Amino acid sequence: MNIRKIVITGGPCAGKSTALSWIQNAFTEKGYTVLFVPETATELIGGGVCPWTCGTNAEYQKCQMRLQYTKEQLFLRAAKTMSADKILIVCDRGLLDNRAYMNDEEFAEVLDDIKLSEIEMRDSYDAVFHLVTAAKGAEAFYSFENNPARYETIEEARALDDRLLACWSGHPHLRVIDNTTTDFNEKMKRLIAEVSSVLDAPGPYEIRRKFLIAYPDLAELEKMPGCTRVEIIQTYLKPQKGYSIRVRQRGANGHYIYFENFKKEQPDPVTGRFLETEKRLNKDEYLELLMQADTTKHALRKTRYCLTYDNQYFSIDLFPFWQDQAIVSIEMHNAQDEIRFPSVLDIREEITGDPRYRNSALASITTNARP
Repeated sequence: MNIRKIVITGGPCAGKSTALSWIQNAFTEKGYTVLFVPETATELIGGGVCPWTCGTNAEYQKCQMRLQYTKEQLFLRAAKTMSADKILIVCDRGLLDNRAYMNDEEFAEVLDDIKLSEIEMRDSYDAVFHLVTAAKGAEAFYSFENNPARYETIEEARALDDRLLACWSGHPHLRVIDNTTTDFNEKMKRLIAEVSSVLDAPGPYEIRRKFLIAYPDLAELEKMPGCTRVEIIQTYLKPQKGYSIRVRQRGANGHYIYFENFKKEQPDPVTGRFLETEKRLNKDEYLELLMQADTTKHALRKTRYCLTYDNQYFSIDLFPFWQDQAIVSIEMHNAQDEIRFPSVLDIREEITGDPRYRNSALASITTNARP
């Protein structure tokens, strides 16, 4: 049984309601049983439980997040009883969307109440898809007509969109669907293509561009909105049947998730890209697989800064054996799309496709060595 759980989020007037309908149609045709976890805030506020009726905003958020978490757990439990081979659970907003409506003190209070860490909440989803508000790049289509509860001005919608996107920074599969085309149907098609790239067996073909950069000023980098630090340990296992296999621990502050990844050693003859599949592991499965580690390679440790900037999602990887350079990468819908780098990054050269900078090659070098 293949059960995947994703989040559809975004700013005001981004097309989220329509997106849910497109997902229902597209993935039902692909053989998925599609389940929808409805937006919790709408349910509570419609029933009279609101930030302005509860004692404090933090008390309201405790109620909302407890209910939202319970609903997601019940949907997962129900999915496990179904006879379908492929089930897609679509969350109309995820737990961390609520972070955008709290200050730091309120959020800490809520985390303590529900006994979940920010990382546990963020990484409980297989992928997160952020639809950018029409107030960014499609202002002519920003409207109050299709949602009587909408009250944000264009400036407020832009600010809220930024806050919502920043909440999810650090997720391993965060995709941003912006308004580079004012054709709304094209925006929806891009969303379906991105969801397909995460879900479809045997796995996604990704367009990823990589650049060598000067070692960044970490103090300046960490000041940027939407910047999240993640620790990664990647261990290569003994290869099997034309595939390289690696397991990965990912997280921070003692909270981690685990993955196993299979990557074909030869590129696809048509696309030229490498076929990959990935699955989640529990901690015991991860530790057991470590016993199959390839002893010719080191466990590759890296500190990753995940950065949302100008509706783009960058991964900046720092390695312990380099003190003067690092690697930044970005996953793209189209290899010809323009990349808008933040000024904090000093780009030296593009290294996309350079075998010396693949993770498998970096796992073979020693401290202070260079490709």
